[in-house]
Amino acid sequence: MQTKAQTDYQAMYQEKRATLQECLDLIQSGDVIYTTNTYSEPREILSHIHEIAPRVENVKIWKGRSGLYPFMTDPAMKGHIEMYAYFFGPSFYQQALPLGLVEYVPSDLAHYYTVAVSGHPANVAICTVTPMDENGIFHLGTSHASEGLSMQDAIDNHKTIIVEGNPNLHTMRGAQEIPIQAVTKILEVNLPEYILESMPSTSLEKQIGGLVASLVRDGDTIQLGIGGIPNAVGEALMEKRHLGIHTEMFTSSMMKLIQAGAVDGSRKIEDRGLHVCAFAEGVPELYSFLQENPDCVIRSGRDVVSPFVIARQDNMVSINTCLEIDLTGQVCAESIGPKQISGSGGAFCFALGAFEAKNGRGILAFPSRTAKGISKIKSILTPGAVVTTPRNYVDYVVTEQGIAHLKGATIRERAEQLIAIAHPDDRAALTAEARKLMYL
Repeated sequence: MQTKAQTDYQAMYQEKRATLQECLDLIQSGDVIYTTNTYSEPREILSHIHEIAPRVENVKIWKGRSGLYPFMTDPAMKGHIEMYAYFFGPSFYQQALPLGLVEYVPSDLAHYYTVAVSGHPANVAICTVTPMDENGIFHLGTSHASEGLSMQDAIDNHKTIIVEGNPNLHTMRGAQEIPIQAVTKILEVNLPEYILESMPSTSLEKQIGGLVASLVRDGDTIQLGIGGIPNAVGEALMEKRHLGIHTEMFTSSMMKLIQAGAVDGSRKIEDRGLHVCAFAEGVPELYSFLQENPDCVIRSGRDVVSPFVIARQDNMVSINTCLEIDLTGQVCAESIGPKQISGSGGAFCFALGAFEAKNGRGILAFPSRTAKGISKIKSILTPGAVVTTPRNYVDYVVTEQGIAHLKGATIRERAEQLIAIAHPDDRAALTAEARKLMYL
């Protein structure tokens, strides 16, 4: 039997239930639209928003890195519908950027909302949510890098909020709540949830993973990314015990570490017994696990990835990768020369946080060469390359050739160690270049 409150919520729901066209009609010239990312991306509206271009001008959309929609690749959108982004995916630099349809806003993940989005504040918010519960509450899914704070701002300041209610969406403990009273329109959708398959690790990546695991001790708290190397690291950590998780991204490899008994969070200084993330991406098994496990908690990027938060965690181990590193330790993880291809994400925040943590360790792990046979260890960074992590905060560097420890090392010692873990065929050239630069 429904209570009066539940009946009132249902009445509000029916009043705010809308068609796709009614939702699109809310968007006007000059609007800045915040859209949630990846798992919670409002795919139905984004698939059709190009249809309003003839009647609007200067509409800006905050867009996450995933997904490819007609408005991102049509030259006719210029001046009508364009984008802001703090992290590029392939569709941005390959298609949207050459057409002048996207502007990049430099930002760390910890500041996606407080710096990036707030620098160009939105007056409309569009997101995908779970179905409304008996208390009149919708929940965001497993994306909270900027989503939690941005949606709370939209609620607090009575902005236009359009939700796509999707029965296939999972959520998890700590997910942002959106009360029915704050919602402007509800579009019901029935779309499959966002899936990101795990990448199998190569033998070379497994070799790197084993070396990284040798730097991790029982009781450490770890941060991992996604890809062949992080997955290999996860496999290599299966025999560890009492590990903790404090990470920007929760992945399937972390779920497996919990299931294997390697992770229990029992020795964490902060959030003991909890597995904390800012977003999660993976396969349906992972989303079900996160929703059903109350020890898995999601928070905003600010509250997870801030280096000041990370540094409070003793024995924090950050494990990331990069595109290239120079012989002094400067790291580029987001551009090929001046060409932006991704973003800073949480790379620097975790490097700095682990650097400041008691017994913390920051690890950069990558193959010594690219798939095209180019050394990732260079005498100087490619001209125009973005320095994602300054050399002052680089600790351990791992390739399949070995481990370099840069923290506290001189420039000469850094050059010697990095040359030693470069591909053997690149070492002579690197040595000659280092001598010209007076590093050796």
